[in-house]
Amino acid sequence: MKRFAMLSLLILVPFALQAQERMTPELLWKLGRVSAAGITEDGQHLIYSVYYPDVENNTGARTYYKVSVQGGEPEEIESADEYLRDSKVSEDGRFKVGHKEVQIDQVKGNELYPDYPEANVLIYESLHYRHWDRWLEGKYNHVFLHQKEGDSWDEGIDIMEGQRFFTPTIPFGGTDDYIIRPDGKYVVYVTKQKTGKEYVLSTNTDLFQYDTETGKTINLTDENEGYDTHPVYGPDGESLAYLSMKRDGYEADKNDLIVLIDGKKTNLTADWNGTVNIFTWANSGDKIYFSAPVDGTVQVFEVSLNNPGKVTQLTEGAFDVTGIVADLGDHLIVTRRDMNHATEIFSYALDDETFTQLSKANNEIYDSIELSKIEKRVMTTTDGKEMLTWVIYPPGFDPEKKYPTLLYAQGGPQGALSQFYSFRWNFQLMAAHGYIVVAPNRRGMPGHGVEWNEEISKDWGGQVMDDYLTAIDEMAKEPFVDNDRLGAVGASYGGYSVFYLAGIHENRFKTFISHDGVFDLRSMYGTTEELFFVNWDIGGPYWEKDNVAAQKSYEQFNPINFVQNWDTPMLIYQGGKDYRVPIGQSLAAYQALQLLGIKSKLVYFPEENHWVLNGQNAQIWHAEFYNWLEETLKEQ
Repeated sequence: MKRFAMLSLLILVPFALQAQERMTPELLWKLGRVSAAGITEDGQHLIYSVYYPDVENNTGARTYYKVSVQGGEPEEIESADEYLRDSKVSEDGRFKVGHKEVQIDQVKGNELYPDYPEANVLIYESLHYRHWDRWLEGKYNHVFLHQKEGDSWDEGIDIMEGQRFFTPTIPFGGTDDYIIRPDGKYVVYVTKQKTGKEYVLSTNTDLFQYDTETGKTINLTDENEGYDTHPVYGPDGESLAYLSMKRDGYEADKNDLIVLIDGKKTNLTADWNGTVNIFTWANSGDKIYFSAPVDGTVQVFEVSLNNPGKVTQLTEGAFDVTGIVADLGDHLIVTRRDMNHATEIFSYALDDETFTQLSKANNEIYDSIELSKIEKRVMTTTDGKEMLTWVIYPPGFDPEKKYPTLLYAQGGPQGALSQFYSFRWNFQLMAAHGYIVVAPNRRGMPGHGVEWNEEISKDWGGQVMDDYLTAIDEMAKEPFVDNDRLGAVGASYGGYSVFYLAGIHENRFKTFISHDGVFDLRSMYGTTEELFFVNWDIGGPYWEKDNVAAQKSYEQFNPINFVQNWDTPMLIYQGGKDYRVPIGQSLAAYQALQLLGIKSKLVYFPEENHWVLNGQNAQIWHAEFYNWLEETLKEQ
């Protein structure tokens, strides 16, 4: 531990004099991670938790709080259980739903060959053999229905018994993937009833309804071919709302809000030119509040069940509303963040449109540092369209000085570049180190209409690259931007963007940083685990020679085909358990850089997936990031 303490000291020495003035990696990882647990049944108090990372011990601890929904000082409590009703229990207390893993298949060598108990072998006969960051070992998440036996719950029955399907869905599904109707009559759950090759080629999840009296299950959304997710019963206990995408294989399709009432389905947002993130029912039951990206932010909207298609935006500002916790009649409880502040919980008054901060986990830290200036710019792209671009300036920005500038390439590729607050790709921290950050809402991002969002699919290296170059070229005209110290950074599709720009940038940039980026579309197709994604976005398999869209991707938009043009220093990060963009992508890029004699560095995290979640690993990630920029963007 002394060794790590010394490393931390070395990392932070250059910033010691300004530690109380600007954000540092150390401060960033002292911030509490706030989560709303719910509202007490009397509607008077918010219950929430704060996870406080402990980097020194590579752990963390969660603390629970209670605060009045009118505002005031939070009170620490032992847990949320005594204050909140368990939504997984029917209102009459008869039934409870939960989930656990069930072993169905045998794929381990010592299971198939019991004479060799020390064998470490996995044997597969179909696709879907690994997902996100783990190899599949024949276990499936199943929903269990429990009944009360005296003062305790029985072991429960597996309502998915024998099925090779997952609920919660993997890799990101959770307890929201299954609900029980308040009267206990039905359990509704989300699953993808596909296995093997069909599983990895499809996004077709459905909502299944299990009758607790008869034991029968029906598919509520059999007619829809895309994602159906997030079922929520309304205040009447019978109306059901959920989210739905139409097209199979398109994970970033328009997400619509559907209500199912008395057997009739109504699409409330069919005619609205946007995509829904999350939602909650209004207490009145006649409308639904939801959040959605718009113009580089995420805002709250409402739609009436009696007037489908009439969507009204309720909030506006330079922030993201990331969750809608509850409707309390005259105000909503929401979670909110922006590029200068991590997530906190607020009360939003519907009458005068004002916010009141309820949780205050990080006020002390933010009050002790100087914040960045955040500016929204609109730029004209090469095809004559308007592109919103966020520009983040260093604290104490002086327009008379010249600053090194970073082009930030967002992942996804259809991920919204809104007022997000990352604990890795943190714009506040980049600006605190003296860099201007240019973050364009380039082609492919939601919040600017469905057409803009879809224009990136099968065109990864096309107009979107012109969008990137438009953003950095426009900023380079400013006298305070040092054109001799420009860099481009990004992860996932953003990492792909870095690899691609390295071959076409025509000496604009002096440095690149790519994290878990796609380098060779052919090997990506051969090793990634969710093939529906590359089928939709790249166009299909590389061996389909008559597939015009796919062949254009593999030939014109493949970074590996432009390596001969590389001549700029590059830092590459890679997670060893990233099966979405597997390790071969980064290793091949790094090997090319080394053989070409280009200054380069590989930072490999054996136990990390597509992200960096370990606290000490994160500190090293930041140290390497800023050391690299210091080395390669030195003032001449």
